[in-house]
Amino acid sequence: MPEIQAAVCTAFNEKLTIETLHLRDPGPDEIEVTLDAVAICHSDIHFAEGAWGGALPAVYGHEAAGRVTGLGARVSGLEPGTRVVVTLIKSCGTCQSCSTGRPALCEATGAAPTKLTRPDGTDVAAAMHCGAFAERVVVDRSQVVALPDALPPESVALLACGVITGIGAVVNAGRLRPGEDVVVIGAGGVGLNAIQGARIAGARRIVAVDMTEEKLETAKAFGATHGVLATEGKPWRHALRALGRGADLVAVTVGATKAYDDAPRYLGWGGRMVMVGMPETGATASYEPVIPAFMGQHFIGSKMGDVVISRDIPWMADLYAQGRLKLDELVSGRWRLDQINEAIDDTRRGGARRNVIVFDGAA
Repeated sequence: MPEIQAAVCTAFNEKLTIETLHLRDPGPDEIEVTLDAVAICHSDIHFAEGAWGGALPAVYGHEAAGRVTGLGARVSGLEPGTRVVVTLIKSCGTCQSCSTGRPALCEATGAAPTKLTRPDGTDVAAAMHCGAFAERVVVDRSQVVALPDALPPESVALLACGVITGIGAVVNAGRLRPGEDVVVIGAGGVGLNAIQGARIAGARRIVAVDMTEEKLETAKAFGATHGVLATEGKPWRHALRALGRGADLVAVTVGATKAYDDAPRYLGWGGRMVMVGMPETGATASYEPVIPAFMGQHFIGSKMGDVVISRDIPWMADLYAQGRLKLDELVSGRWRLDQINEAIDDTRRGGARRNVIVFDGAA
C-alpha cells in the first residue's frame, strides 16, 4: 500500500491538514492515477464548510489530471503512463440513466471499498469518488478520459468539472440553438464556461450578470457581448434593455438563492432557465408559478452539464487545440499542495477563476 501526501479535512470550517495516508491498490475496474494537477472548485470549499454534510475525515478534490500508474483487473483501453482527466462522474453503464445517455445521473454509483487510511488504520473518505487533493488517487475506470500529452496538465484538469459543467449546461441541458439570446448569472469558473459554450454554440447575444466590473470585463473576454452589475437595482431590466426582449436561455451558475429568485425575470416567452449552481441544503427560492405556466417557460436542472465524458471531453480538448476554447486563461494561480489553504482562501475572496495545485514532476 503506497504512502501519499494528502490534504485532509478533519472538521468543517477548519484548515485542511497535510497528512501521510495509505492508498490501497486498484481493484477490479479501477485504476491508479498519479496526479499532475488538481483545481480547487467551489464545491470542494462548500463540502469543507459542511454545506452538504458528509463523513469526516475526508479528502476533497475532484477536478484533476495525471498519468495512469496502476491498473486493476478487467481494465482495458488504458496503459501505464497515459495522460487522463479524472472526473467525479462514476457510472455503471447499465442503469436506466446510463443506458439512455445520462451517465452523470447514474443510479448505481455506490461507495467503493475504503481507499484511504491513516497509519493507525482510521478510514479517510475519498470524497466525490475522487479524493484528489492528494498525490495519487484510485478511481473507477468510468471516471477518466485519455487525452494527448501535448495538453498542459493544469488546463487539462479543468476539463474534469468547471468546463464541462458550464459548457454542458448551455449545450446539453439548455439545448441552445444558433441565434438565441443568453443570460449567464455568475461569471466565475462555471459561468465563464457557460459563456464560452454559448459563444461556441452560436448565441446571438450573451449577457453576463455579476457583482463586480472586473468579472464583467473578464466575461467579455470569454465571449459575453454585454455586462450587467448584479448590484444594480432590478438588474434584469438592464439585461432586457440590452437584448430588446427576454432571453431564450438563462443559466444560473452560482449557488445563491437570490440569483434563483431573480432568474425567471430575465426570461422571454418560451425561455429556459438552466439551474447549475447549488445552494446549501435546505435553502429555498420562490417564484410565481402562473408566469412560467402562461409564458411556456421551462426550469431545467443540470448536473455536471449532462455530459457524456467519453464524448464531450475529447470534443472540448479539440476546441482548445484549435484555439476556440480558452483553458489557459481560466488558471488564476498555481500552488503547491502545502499551500492549499492559501489557495482556498484566495478562491473564497472571489477574484480567482481557478486556482490549481500542481504536483512535483508534473509535465
